Amino acid sequence: MQRRHFLCGLAASALVGSLPSGAFAQNGAGARIVVVGGGFAGATCARYLKRWAPAAEVVLIEAADAFVACPMSNRVIGGTMSLRDLTRSYAALSAAHGVQVVRDTVTAVDAGARRVSLARGDSIAWDRLVLAPGVEFAYDSLPGLEHTDAQAQVLHAWAAGPQTQALRRRLVALPQGGVFAMHIPLMPYRCPPGPYERACLVAGALQRSNPRAKVLVFDANPDVVAKKNLFADAFRNRYKGVIEYVPNAAYREMDAAAGTLRFDLQVSVKADLWNVIPPQRAGLIARQAGLANVEGRWCEVDFLSYESKVAPGVHVIGDAVASAPGVPKSAHIANQQAKVCAAAIAALLSDRPLSDEPLLTNTCYSFVNEKEAAHLAAVYRYDADKRTMVAVPGAGGESAAATSEEGFMAVAWAFNILNDTLGRA
Repeated sequence: MQRRHFLCGLAASALVGSLPSGAFAQNGAGARIVVVGGGFAGATCARYLKRWAPAAEVVLIEAADAFVACPMSNRVIGGTMSLRDLTRSYAALSAAHGVQVVRDTVTAVDAGARRVSLARGDSIAWDRLVLAPGVEFAYDSLPGLEHTDAQAQVLHAWAAGPQTQALRRRLVALPQGGVFAMHIPLMPYRCPPGPYERACLVAGALQRSNPRAKVLVFDANPDVVAKKNLFADAFRNRYKGVIEYVPNAAYREMDAAAGTLRFDLQVSVKADLWNVIPPQRAGLIARQAGLANVEGRWCEVDFLSYESKVAPGVHVIGDAVASAPGVPKSAHIANQQAKVCAAAIAALLSDRPLSDEPLLTNTCYSFVNEKEAAHLAAVYRYDADKRTMVAVPGAGGESAAATSEEGFMAVAWAFNILNDTLGRA
């Protein structure tokens, strides 16, 4: 077997994670499970709930008509991938997997009555509710960017879709010798290595089309927070003279019209094109439901089932969760949490004990140029004494260097996780 094919198999099998071992043919008879949010967490959970609790009614509520994946979207900005490649329909979830997909927005959760209200005026009752609302951008903590007109001038492109394409267009239109600048928020945020990958791919694109341009990376964190060796080497060597990295750069105030961002010590920086990634918190519906009990931002859960510590019968998965120490907010982790949650709900519906040792795996690829990528992998196991997930010593690892072979694997991983999340018709 060729190494490439073997690695493709590993990429696919890594998505399986901690699966239930028993047959669930009769699970969930008469029960209705409502899943809110059709991202990597919500869509995966809905699909696997129907697989492991086939007698249950599984309803997925999602406002969008298609799913656009964030992984690989930096390549769209860099000009080496199309957003079409990252867009998938929800049709297979209904046609091939029996999930009822409702295109709407949940406006309220009544945990006592076990109902959710929809924007169109209807309400849906549930026996178990799974919230996968992703993150909301905390613009109220960014002076100068509180209003939508300023936000339209200074894009985040941290939710794949129209802003991804808009940032690509603005990058192409950057004046010769111009300055692209970005600001990275303090951890935690979705996809820790993502901003540094973006800086590399933007720098690579500018080297090809605008070689005198500069990329300024202002990081509120004291150092690169993920894959430090990989990105430090890329900034220092591959993009020497193009990327300037500035740590401990605390955001103070943006003047969107002037294109200037003020930092501590009254230092202001002007750029032709700003990309500010805002601080993040659990999606609005989770906070409105009173589930964001950690710093008012994140939702505390029982890691055996992802049931909320605030509302019995309500589960929260994905980026909205108050992460266990060292566990990143990533697509792969969201996919894994969804499966642990689905298995737990299937067990609860059939009065079976929950698994007392769930596992999560994480795989994360990052590109440093148009072809070469590197990975980071980890395994997390539930620690009953600490009641949290902990890294398994010696499991996982990190690439020694970026290679074109890992670039191939990164794309294979992205398509595998999309298929695992949404299924195939």
